Amino acid sequence: MAILRSASGESGAEVVLAAGNPYGSRTLVVERDEDSSVAYLCSPDGTVHGAVWLANHRPAPAVVDLTRINSGLPPLMPRANTLHPDGRRPLGQLSPLWFEEGDGVALYEDDDLLAVIPGWADMSRGMPGYARDAVGESPFAWALSEALDGLRPRLSNARSYWRWRHGEGSWASFQQFVMGHLDGVLGPAGRYWDASGERLPTVGITERPPHGERAFTVLSTVGMSCQRMPTVEQWIDKPGAYARIELAVATRDDPRDAALLLVWLSQYPWHSVTWLGHGHTARWYHEPSTFPLGPQYSGVLMQADAPHMPDMSGFAFGGEIVRWLWLTPVTTQAMDH
Repeated sequence: MAILRSASGESGAEVVLAAGNPYGSRTLVVERDEDSSVAYLCSPDGTVHGAVWLANHRPAPAVVDLTRINSGLPPLMPRANTLHPDGRRPLGQLSPLWFEEGDGVALYEDDDLLAVIPGWADMSRGMPGYARDAVGESPFAWALSEALDGLRPRLSNARSYWRWRHGEGSWASFQQFVMGHLDGVLGPAGRYWDASGERLPTVGITERPPHGERAFTVLSTVGMSCQRMPTVEQWIDKPGAYARIELAVATRDDPRDAALLLVWLSQYPWHSVTWLGHGHTARWYHEPSTFPLGPQYSGVLMQADAPHMPDMSGFAFGGEIVRWLWLTPVTTQAMDH
């Protein structure tokens, strides 16, 4: 059954809200026609990742209206699955609250929680979002009331996080916090580069020249751990220990070459809605001949506890430990095995 196929507004439905997440990787689109309203979670290319019915605006049908669905119109919730079988007025003032990771969103109507589309919503697997007016589980929405215990802490954390992040001095204080930790484990800082341009998340790169017994330079990102990575909870039972990372690379050559690896990957989890962890590899996105550490390599391996590297542990943010992943260049052959 084709369900909630588009969020284009081309089907006669009107777009009443379109709001992007802070990282530019997902957009919440709310559509309505005279009969119903639906919310979609889309990527920039228009792919729908999650969708949830919000309301019927006329009496509910006894069964699913396949004609509407096959026409690409927002679906009508069957009578048994809505708290308002006679329909309800058009939606009021709508506002989104994005999860810290950017992969899920809550939708409020006049400050009242109306729906949640979590990052793991997947229409192809019959997992829509949660709606306040839904009853039980249907292909269009699951009852929000039955999931609130699990969702409330997420929404509370999201609200607190964005209030803090948009507050004056939040980034500067976080940056100082990380730099102080690195001073302690790596010694004094050298140069510092901005790796984020105008886009969130804000990330910098700090250079730590040889110090004490260490004869090589270490470069580290500063800022990746300021927000949790998306999708970790879909792969890890206890995501709290894996959701916050920084990346590091060691070099005896020109540090600016190695820094390009950190520029490449520092915003990747949020813009591509994925995560990076121990044992993951990343293939260089450009011609192999342009790989910063030499054309014999085609990507990097990430390791949480790389041999012969400084111990970077001891830093936490948001009540969660931060793991440093060390980048090691690997050849095409190594990437393919």
